[in-house]
Amino acid sequence: MNTRTTATALAAAALLALTACTSSSDDEANKPTATPSPDFSKAEKAAGIPPEPTGAKRQQLLDALAKAAPDVVKYEDDAIDAARNQCSAINGGGAKLDWTASQRFTYEDVTTSEAQGKAINEALKSSGFCKV
Repeated sequence: MNTRTTATALAAAALLALTACTSSSDDEANKPTATPSPDFSKAEKAAGIPPEPTGAKRQQLLDALAKAAPDVVKYEDDAIDAARNQCSAINGGGAKLDWTASQRFTYEDVTTSEAQGKAINEALKSSGFCKV
């Protein structure tokens, strides 16, 4: 019996010793260091993508898009995202811009024709939204 008690006591002591080896400073030292996140605004600007409009500028963009193709503003956030991405194609001198706009502004139950894509491109350019 004495042997069992001694073995149990040694095992318990070993477990306590192992758990005592870690401390909060060790935990801090083992955490990965934070790396700076990339500056997306600079990357977007370099890609010809304008900042996301807010307030009156957002409404002006939505109004311009609605005049070009009324259905595309049914989902406002999708329309804003599509407009920003279309600016990248416009500012980058992309080919088939009208077709690209028709694809970007087709989502969920909204289908945009190439003719509407052309009107959207004209609205994006004439409103000055795509100037970065």
